[in-house]
Amino acid sequence: MSTTIAYLGLVAAILLGIVAQLALKAAAVGAPSFMAQLLNPLTIGGLGIYVLASFAYIAALNRIPVSIAFPSVAASYAIIAVLAHLLWREPLGWHQIGGIALIFGGIFLLHQA
Repeated sequence: MSTTIAYLGLVAAILLGIVAQLALKAAAVGAPSFMAQLLNPLTIGGLGIYVLASFAYIAALNRIPVSIAFPSVAASYAIIAVLAHLLWREPLGWHQIGGIALIFGGIFLLHQA
């Protein structure tokens, strides 16, 4: 596997993780109980997507050091915060924006080596 394909796997893992997290949140919104949320097709689909994300991440680790790959997954945290604000009006103030900027700055620095 080439390094380029490994990085594509890492990007796929991150994007799949984002989709999975959105599915889990969508299933949680308005669920009358934990059991209803757990049995919601969105929850089941979200967990399945997390499995696919894990496979893509494992493949990426073939060529990318875990010291680079794992912190890169933090990009999903930042993207989820923005999407949650847009989709569900979750808070996104200056503190969150500053944290998101720091996350992306850290990922940028990691990939400079």
